[in-house]
Amino acid sequence: MLGARYSKNMFTGLIEATGNILSVEERAGAWRIAVSAPTLAGRLKTGDSIAVSGVCLTALDIGPEIFHADLAAETVARTSLSRLRAGAVVNLELPTAAGTPLGGHIVQGHVDSTGTLAALNPVDPSAAADKTDWWLEVRVPEETRRYVVEKGSIAIEGISLTIARREAETIAVAVIPHTYAVTNLHTLRVGDPVNLEADVLMKLALQQKTESPFELTMEYLIANGY
Repeated sequence: MLGARYSKNMFTGLIEATGNILSVEERAGAWRIAVSAPTLAGRLKTGDSIAVSGVCLTALDIGPEIFHADLAAETVARTSLSRLRAGAVVNLELPTAAGTPLGGHIVQGHVDSTGTLAALNPVDPSAAADKTDWWLEVRVPEETRRYVVEKGSIAIEGISLTIARREAETIAVAVIPHTYAVTNLHTLRVGDPVNLEADVLMKLALQQKTESPFELTMEYLIANGY
């Protein structure tokens, strides 16, 4: 799944563009999607990795403005890509090249679970959509909650966001007008599934505390492409 230009699949959660699903073809044991991505397709080579709404996929059959990707049955079952239909909007991000400054947080493209969109409301209901912040609330499955902390990072649909509030079963994040406008968030509706990836550093910290004497060091992060 690695393209030759990248040392490791690592994303930052800073969405580069959105794409539109052109078709979803169901095959034996897998789906194939065609994605319109005029601003990114020309930068892809066959076999390159690309995050589609937070899911790391392999680009195939690339044209000047489109690419295809295969979704394994496991991917369909465990991510929000199961809701994809022609016309759906997806968030797109290419892997971060080694040595590039980290703008968001470390995102692997490995979805932990799907949450459920509980609310997406403007902070100022009287303002235009591009002039107000938004409150996004997501219901988080139990298996992912252990990695969720207030002021911590989380990727929602591949977008690097900061948790502003944590309740028993939900989290809330503040979304600025730019993020609302240039990602697929403005196309989602209450009840839609959303991909969640917890902060990998939180996972490593908990592993160190509860399972092994593993020590998270700068040397480990550098050696593993972080």
